Order: sequence, then structure tokens, then C-alpha cells
Amino acid sequence: MSPHMLLLPVMVLATLTLVRTSYAQQPEESCTVQILVPGLKGEPGDKGQKGAPGRPGRLGPPGDMGPPGIKGHKGVLGSHGKVGPSGMKGNKGEMGDPGPNGPNGEPGLPCECAPIRKMIGEMDLLVAKLSSELTFIKNAVAGIKETESKVYLLVKEEKRYWDAQLYCQARGGHLAMPKDNVSNSAIAAYLREAGVSRVYIGLNDVDREGVFTYVDSSPMSTFSAWRRGEPNNAYDDEDCTDLLPSGEWTDVSCTPTMYFVCEFTKDSI
Repeated sequence: MSPHMLLLPVMVLATLTLVRTSYAQQPEESCTVQILVPGLKGEPGDKGQKGAPGRPGRLGPPGDMGPPGIKGHKGVLGSHGKVGPSGMKGNKGEMGDPGPNGPNGEPGLPCECAPIRKMIGEMDLLVAKLSSELTFIKNAVAGIKETESKVYLLVKEEKRYWDAQLYCQARGGHLAMPKDNVSNSAIAAYLREAGVSRVYIGLNDVDREGVFTYVDSSPMSTFSAWRRGEPNNAYDDEDCTDLLPSGEWTDVSCTPTMYFVCEFTKDSI
């Protein structure tokens, strides 16, 4: 037998014939049994191609922590951050010891000081008046409202009621007296445009509670724009009147400071 034939699996077929004899002289029966016998183990074959990767296995337990690494070098200094807010003001320190007296000055020249002091006083009054007029001009430049016969100026200086009236009088007018819907609506629109919440107007019941008159002593008889529930003389201390951007009136105390509106007649300007 050649060596090549030994490499192939050999199956040996054995046939056994079993003969069963019967005492009763029965006919003989034969049975054939085939038995497969493995052949000799062949030599290992060539290595096959790499198969496809299998499914990932289960995640294993975490390993032990390794030893700490070597500390790195210190980094470069970063840029300066933003300046923080100022701290709280500290307590005032104690006053230091007084210094030594300075040398005496040269004696002054004799003069008549009374005339000079008088002149300085007059100049101070003039400066104060000019400053007041300058403020008035600034307010006037900021804007005015007009009707057919009146000019209204919103004064954004908070004053008490009677101080506001004196301010307007010093300039040839008086606190605004809206005596009809046209003038009242004009002033209300003025407040809305200027973003002002309320102003004093020239109406009060100082002389007689509940009887309102204008600052020119004329009665309030032909027109009114009281807000619902007003006037109510709350706390028994509301004798003056303010006007709201809605055009409504409320009675208020005369002592708080607020903006006000001056009224001028066009013929007198």
C-alpha cells in the first residue's frame, strides 16, 4: 500500500454472518451487520484563514490603582485677572497732632472795606439770579407746550407747592390752571412725552376745605378732572392738587416736593 493512501481515512467494513440454528429444524436466518471502524489519524492540515472577530466579552473588574506619577514642572505664570471691586471704605483714622504755627504774614494795606464788601454782596446776588435764569432757560429750551392763548413750561426741579408758585410768579407766570379740556389734555400729553409721573398745578382749597380755587383766585366752576374717589382730603392734609399723565387730578399735601408746570399768557411774553 502506498503512503498516499495511508493519509486518507480508511473505513473497514466487516461483514459478519450470524447463523442461528433452531432445535425445531427451522430454516436458517442470516443477518448482516456493518461496523464502521475509524481509520488512522492523518497529518495536520494547513492553517486556515483568520476568522471574523467574535463578540466583545464582558467588562472585567477594574484593576488596581497604579503608583502615582512623577510631579510635573511648575507651569508658566498666567496673565493677570480682572481687577476686583473696591473694598468697603475703612474707618476714619484719628486726627494727627497739630503742626507748628506758620510765620506771621506781611501787614496788609489799610483800606475802606465796607464799599468792597457791599459790591461783593451785590455780585453774589447777581450770580445767584443769573444761575436761576440759566436753569429756567435750560428748562424752556427742553420744550414747551402751547394752546391758542397759553404757553406751558414743565419745570424739572422738585419744589413744594408754594415755592413752585413763587418760582412761576418770578418769571411772569403762575402754576398751570387747566380750566378746560384743551389745556388739561395739553399738559397731560406734555407729562407723557417727558416721562413724568405727576406735577403740581395751580388749584387748592387752602382757604376753605372742599372749595377749590385757582391761584388767580378764580373758582373751579366750569371744568374739573378729578380721579374717581378724589378729592378725599386723606389724613386731613391734602389741600393742593397734582395732575397725572392720564389727565386726572388728585388732591395732595402741599409740603412734598415734586415737579410742576408754569403757565404763561402769550400776550404777556
